[in-house]
Amino acid sequence: QVQLVESGGGLVQAGGSLRLSCAASGSTFSVNVMGWYRQAPGKQRELVGIITSGGRTTYGVSAKDRFTISRDNAKNTVYQEMSSRKPEDTAVYYCRVCGTNHWGKGTQVTVSS
Repeated sequence: QVQLVESGGGLVQAGGSLRLSCAASGSTFSVNVMGWYRQAPGKQRELVGIITSGGRTTYGVSAKDRFTISRDNAKNTVYQEMSSRKPEDTAVYYCRVCGTNHWGKGTQVTVSS
């Protein structure tokens, strides 16, 4: 059974940075395309970006040039970093095994102005 556990969320001031992690178990992590998504209050869930098994990344429109997604296959973990966060980045951030219905439970990021 695939399990995804996000961590690293919390309260950060505008302009600050956070590094989120998503630890995977129960699957062959290294071959999976992994995705980060976010859902702000009252809004639909949106794509932050995805990363292939080889480390190639593609970012969503709102995330382009603002986020960095990386992975460590030896640790079965995918990361998301963003500097200079803004209040509009307040959301629950989720990771997912792309192409499946395997999602983590999310981690809350709150950016204060």
